[in-house]
Amino acid sequence: MTIQANVKWVQDLQFVGRAGGGPAVVIDSTQGGSGASPMALLLLGVAGCTAIDVVLILEKKRARLTRFDVNIVGRQAETEPSRYTAIEIEYVLAGENIKPKGVEQAITLSEEKYCSALASLNARVSHSYRIE
Repeated sequence: MTIQANVKWVQDLQFVGRAGGGPAVVIDSTQGGSGASPMALLLLGVAGCTAIDVVLILEKKRARLTRFDVNIVGRQAETEPSRYTAIEIEYVLAGENIKPKGVEQAITLSEEKYCSALASLNARVSHSYRIE
């Protein structure tokens, strides 16, 4: 599968991005504040990816969620590039027929098998560029 994305400059350090047929997203520097920073979007991608996995797996286990939050903290290196050196994920959930072992299994499956965003952070990715 291939996903295409485009980022268009608006002004200063503000951009509008769109990936695939998805909605537009405002991207800005941490100082600009009109949109999420690229690193914040990366963290949100990991949180969203694992959240979707866990919900789908728990639904298969017949759990009925009434609340599900994923809180995520990314620790960045002090020097450039300020890559993530550690990510802590907290899953907060409530509902019916939720078994702690089932939740743990769902999280493990997401982290080790299904979460593409997390796997991408752990992988060597080739990249290239072209100037027009």
